[in-house]
Amino acid sequence: MNLESQKVRVEKPAQYIFEALSDVRNFEKLMPDNIAKFEVTGDDSFIFALKGMPEIKLKMKEKNPFSKLVLGAASDKLPFSLTGKIDEAGDNASEVQLFFEGQFNAMMAMMVKGPISKFIETLAGNMHKL
Repeated sequence: MNLESQKVRVEKPAQYIFEALSDVRNFEKLMPDNIAKFEVTGDDSFIFALKGMPEIKLKMKEKNPFSKLVLGAASDKLPFSLTGKIDEAGDNASEVQLFFEGQFNAMMAMMVKGPISKFIETLAGNMHKL
């Protein structure tokens, strides 16, 4: 299952956005209002839970300076990744887009597609909070 957010323009340079997203503590600022838990578990990992959903642990898997970050599930039970792509959009602005890629059976994919789509749109829409 592959999902992508809208591209959002942020009035910050790509380097700033990349460095902010490299610090997993900043993901708390991007979370939706219905967050039930957010806990940093290491320099490159955190656990979060939305109300009514199970806890999810994410770990930084890849960083390509100023253009791409990849977070992945810390557990192999539900393998997925969340990729942030950052493009320069002028001197002091950038465009950010999030991509979700998960390997789910058809039933699970049907159940999680809506909530995950909404979740990545919220994360992208909150990029200006960094």
